[in-house]
Amino acid sequence: MTQVVRQTTRDLRRHNRAALLSSLYLRGPVSRLELVAESGLSAATVTNVVSELIADGVVAEAGSVESDGGRPRTLLAVRPDFGHVVGVDVGETHVEVGLFDCALGTLGTVRHPLVGTRLDPDEVAGLVRTGIAEVLEGGEPDAVFGVGIGVPGAVRDGGIVHAPTLGWRGVAFADLVHPHIQALFPSGPSPEPRPGGEPPWTPQKMPVHLDNRARTLGQAETWRGAGRGAERAIVALLGVGVGAAVATAGRSHPDITTSEWGHTVVKAGGAACRCGSHGCLEAYVGTEAVVRHYADRVGKEPVIGDESDNELARIVDEAAGDGPAADVLAETAEHLGIGIANLINLLSPDRVVLSGSAGAIMGPAILPAVRDAVRRHALDYLAERTEVVLGRLGPEAVALGAATLPIAQLLANGGRTG
Repeated sequence: MTQVVRQTTRDLRRHNRAALLSSLYLRGPVSRLELVAESGLSAATVTNVVSELIADGVVAEAGSVESDGGRPRTLLAVRPDFGHVVGVDVGETHVEVGLFDCALGTLGTVRHPLVGTRLDPDEVAGLVRTGIAEVLEGGEPDAVFGVGIGVPGAVRDGGIVHAPTLGWRGVAFADLVHPHIQALFPSGPSPEPRPGGEPPWTPQKMPVHLDNRARTLGQAETWRGAGRGAERAIVALLGVGVGAAVATAGRSHPDITTSEWGHTVVKAGGAACRCGSHGCLEAYVGTEAVVRHYADRVGKEPVIGDESDNELARIVDEAAGDGPAADVLAETAEHLGIGIANLINLLSPDRVVLSGSAGAIMGPAILPAVRDAVRRHALDYLAERTEVVLGRLGPEAVALGAATLPIAQLLANGGRTG
C-alpha cells in the first residue's frame, strides 16, 4: 500500500524560509530578484519570506547595486549581530576555542596546549569548558545560540568519538562535554523577543554539535574561504594529522564528506606512521612529521607537541636558503603533490585548498613546488582543470569550521534557534 505524505502549508513555509535564508547566507549579499531567480519561488513568496526574516531580526538591507535600465536593487544580508556562536577545535596538540558573530566574524580566540598522545577525555572536556568561559569573559553569554566542536576522528551515534590519534575508542565525548557547557549557559539561549515577530530564541539547554574537524573545516572554506564557488572542492586539513573534506556544490549548500586521505600510501615501505602502517602521506606532510624529518637531518631531538607549529615556522624561515630545511620542505612538497594528484585522478575536483595550521605556515613557501608535483603526477586533462590554492581563513580556521555547525542548524531552521 502506497503511503501518501502530505505537506502542510506550515511545512512549505518552513522549507521556503530555510532555503532562502541559506541562499542569503552562503551567497549574499543578494537582491530579492536574485533570490527569485535562484530559488524558483514566486516574487510574492520571496517578498513575504524576506519580510518575515527582516522582522525577526535575522536579515537586514545591506546597500544597493545599479540594475540594467531600472531602479537600483536593494541587497540583503544576514545580520552579523543576530547572535553569536562558539567553535571548539579539539586538535592533537591543543584545544582552541573561538567566539564568532553570526556572519562568522571572529570576536575572540583562546588556545590551551594538550600534553601527551593518550589524552584523558574528561580532562579535554574540562579544557573545552575553560576555553569557552575565557572567550565569553566580559561578553554576552545570552547572545550565544549554539556551540560546535570539531574532533580528529569519526563521530557516530550522536557523539561517540573514535579518534585513534588521541587514543579514543568509542568515547562518549558529547555526554562528557555537555554538562560542562550547560554549566556556562544555565538558561540556554535568551528568550527575549525580537521586535516585530515571534521570539526566535526560546528557553532551552544550549545546543551542542559535534563533528569531524576536517569536515567542519571543509564547510568553513566552502562557505567563507578559498573553496567558495567551486563545483567540487577538496579541502586539505594539514596539521599534526592530515585529512581531507570533499565539498560538492548543492542547490542550498555544499554536500561535504570526509576521507582518511592522510593514511593513503605515497611511498611503499616508507616512513612509519602513527596509524601503524608505513609510507602514509601523514608521515611526510604532517606538522610533527616534517619537524622529525628535519631533526633527523641535523641530528637533534624533534620539537613536538604544541610547540611543533613554532618549530615548523622556524624551518620554513630557514628554508629560504640552501641546507637541510630547504631539502626537507622540497621532499614535503613532492609527497604532498603526489597525494593531491591521487585525489585529482580519483575525484576530478576543480579546486584543491591547502588549509589547516600547517597549510597556513608552510603553504606559501611550498605552493609552487606542490603545483609542479601535481602537474607531473596527475593525468594531464584532469590537472589542467584543477587549481591548487591556499586557504583564506587564518590560524583559527578549524575553530571557525566548528562554529559552522550551529550556523548550519540555524539555516536549516529558517533562522529560528528554538
